[in-house]
Amino acid sequence: MRFPIVFVAILLLAAPLPAIACSVAPGYRVPTNVELVADADLILLATVTDGDLAPDAIPEHQITVEPIAAIKGELPAGPLAMPGWFATGAEAMLSNPYELKDAHPQSMAGACNRMGFPRGSRVLFFLKWEGDHWRAAGGPFSRWAEDVLTDDAPWLQVVRLYVEAAALPASDRAAYLTARRDEHAAERDTPVAQLIAADIARQLAGPNAPLREEFPPAPDEAPDSADQG
Repeated sequence: MRFPIVFVAILLLAAPLPAIACSVAPGYRVPTNVELVADADLILLATVTDGDLAPDAIPEHQITVEPIAAIKGELPAGPLAMPGWFATGAEAMLSNPYELKDAHPQSMAGACNRMGFPRGSRVLFFLKWEGDHWRAAGGPFSRWAEDVLTDDAPWLQVVRLYVEAAALPASDRAAYLTARRDEHAAERDTPVAQLIAADIARQLAGPNAPLREEFPPAPDEAPDSADQG
């Protein structure tokens, strides 16, 4: 998704978080939803609350993630403290419940990932285990954390479907996804089914295009004048 420069500037000014600049290397591809599911060690449905800092901790923003269900991986035994993320109030923007392709608009606000969440929201987090802590999976501009306020939210439906596909032998996944796409596409009078069919079709089409093309190779140096003629 491309944004006009003016719109990006407005997002930077309106974001409730400090803008942290990021850039991606040439050739970087935003993961598809199927790739995001495969990359995550834990896909966790959880509620966001304020985080409590230890008395001697370096002051920093933090949220607590209260587990509800594990869509992939093992359900944590208790709440997870997630430093660097923010619990916000009414000014926070919820995810568009019918958007299945692009990440939360806050990923455009400097850090290339969403970092702020409304207090009390139910969010589907994609997480990777790194050393001794959880971190966001997927990389810049991925749909690693989107609000899913209901049990039948379209994003929750497609993620469950892609987790099922990932559990199959690699040789069977395309056929499984094709069958699910066709089933949803056949529900012509059901808008959500059409959205899901379109997203499955995007997964079957393969990886996303690079955000930035690779740099061309450096041209050969011009021959020395002494070598000419």
